Amino acid sequence: MNSGLNPADPTLVAAFRSALLHQGAIALALVVFLLLLWATIRAFRQSPAGPAEAAGQSAASAGAGAGAGAGAGAGPITGRLSNWLGMTSEAPARTVLRVGFGLIWVFDGFLQAQPKMAGGLASQVIEPTTSSSPSWVQHLVNWGGTIWSYHPIQAGAASVWIQVGIGAWLLVAARGPMSRLAGAASVGWGLIVWVFGEAFGGIFAPGLTFLFGAPGAVLFYVVAGALVALPDSAWRGAAQRRLGTLLLRGMGLLFLGMALLQAWPGRGFWQGGANGTLTGMISSMAGTPQPRFLEQIVSGASSFTTAHGWAVNLFAVIAMAAIGAGFLTARRDVARYAVWLGACFCLADWLLVEDLGFLGGLGTDPNSMIPVILLFTAGYLAITPRRATVAEEAGEVTGRPSGPGWRERVRSFSLGTARGALSSASVQSFAAVSAIAVIVIGAAPMAVAAANRTADPIIAEAIAGNSAALDVPAPGFQLTDQNGHPVSLASLRGKVVVLTFLDPVCTSDCPIIGAEVKQAGVLLGSADKRVELVAIVTNPTYTSIAVTRAFDAEDDLTSVPNWRYLTGSLSALRKVWSDYGITAQDLPAGAMTAHNDLAVVIDPHGVIRQEVDTDPGPGTTTTKSSFSVLLAGYARQALANQ
Repeated sequence: MNSGLNPADPTLVAAFRSALLHQGAIALALVVFLLLLWATIRAFRQSPAGPAEAAGQSAASAGAGAGAGAGAGAGPITGRLSNWLGMTSEAPARTVLRVGFGLIWVFDGFLQAQPKMAGGLASQVIEPTTSSSPSWVQHLVNWGGTIWSYHPIQAGAASVWIQVGIGAWLLVAARGPMSRLAGAASVGWGLIVWVFGEAFGGIFAPGLTFLFGAPGAVLFYVVAGALVALPDSAWRGAAQRRLGTLLLRGMGLLFLGMALLQAWPGRGFWQGGANGTLTGMISSMAGTPQPRFLEQIVSGASSFTTAHGWAVNLFAVIAMAAIGAGFLTARRDVARYAVWLGACFCLADWLLVEDLGFLGGLGTDPNSMIPVILLFTAGYLAITPRRATVAEEAGEVTGRPSGPGWRERVRSFSLGTARGALSSASVQSFAAVSAIAVIVIGAAPMAVAAANRTADPIIAEAIAGNSAALDVPAPGFQLTDQNGHPVSLASLRGKVVVLTFLDPVCTSDCPIIGAEVKQAGVLLGSADKRVELVAIVTNPTYTSIAVTRAFDAEDDLTSVPNWRYLTGSLSALRKVWSDYGITAQDLPAGAMTAHNDLAVVIDPHGVIRQEVDTDPGPGTTTTKSSFSVLLAGYARQALANQ
């Protein structure tokens, strides 16, 4: 039994790259199609028209002009789609959140495209993060992580395109309903990542500390997305100042609460030396593969913390408390200094403690410090007065954007108005729709994978190596099954034979392989009647029918109608082992036998079509399912050859 899935396995990496390229090609083709559609409709609308159509175009132009003057959402649905998107003046605080987190989402998407991400995220990122959490958190995360562990290629590629799409959507849609929808999409996907990817940011685990990313970087994405999703009226005048005050005070409470946790006795943060909690965190990051100059900086921080752990923790506690108190006042003259102090503190922590957060080949985001800086900067900008635009002043008087609401727009929608909107859409409008299409391209394969209850066979191929396609006659044999009936390969002619070799007293690999073969029969469904599942005893000492029956009973194989566990004289068995390339060697104490794990798929004409290394790896639920799918797939191919 080998150690399991290697994230850098060439089979996995090649499949992941292929999926990214395939979906990228689809995304590009879809964008080109939308571009051609947009250009065609614009050209059609700009062509000479009859009186009635010209009148309609004049009305649409008038509506577009009115919408441009009134601001976001002011024109009718026949106006410019860019006005519906709200490509008008935007509050600086909202711009910081929208653009800042849009860039981070895009960056996270690129990080998800790292070669080792598909095979390594679940085992080397999510599982270690969850391991110290309560059992209910582990069960929840494991339940949600089944999609990734069963379908790493589809889930990995989907994460790339969903996050790139959300980021691009935030960047190109400045205001209006489409921009607010981008914020809502950020909230939805962010919550999924925070729960299942970050295990609630570790808030239920011991050792919670702001210095190492608590309460989870993606939670700040969620907060930012919720703020972007607010109505435009929330970002004007007194409403914006109230929103900024609320945001700053929320950040103040966060900093004060984290300072209290950092100062709490008995949590190891006051302890210096090599065993100190802070030292351990920094040292663990120093071991991450990274440029040498960064490694030297982080190693230096680790050495300093080892020597002065108590003083370092005291500084962190005082700094977080001071920053929190400054934000809690929500006064511009005080908050200004808190913003500068907070930015310096967060950047220092990002470099010296979090080690930038995304290095090593499996980093999924830049960790929490940059998102935190964006949030409290936006809060400060929101309470800072600025000169309002004419459109904003008009909105301030009415208390809401002028023009029809979304209900009126839906009721007035028609094919003609849709053509009008498309023909007058701006480049930003086109880019927003393209970003949504990228998200759909990523989400669709993940949704299909989620509905599939079996694991991707690529996992088995990565563990056992690529299977060998063959076209050679299968060596014959004459043995006896578990019921005492004679069985020869010739007697099985006309059916597909899935043949493997099992030790009846084995307690490690063989029971797993037997279960995988059994499940392969289940997956074949009605085709299972044309398939024989056959195992041959692979133990020089234990060869009796009694031990084969005991094995079947122990592993619940007695109820499988097409299962045959064959044995015979030692000379007959040795000949079969030799013919099929099986080596068997008794282990000490005369118990199990060491042998290579192998299965062959023989077509109805007695020709070997596939040879599979059935080493089950770690024997997890995922790998068992994957091997079953692989064997069932090869059996179907052999049936198709008859």
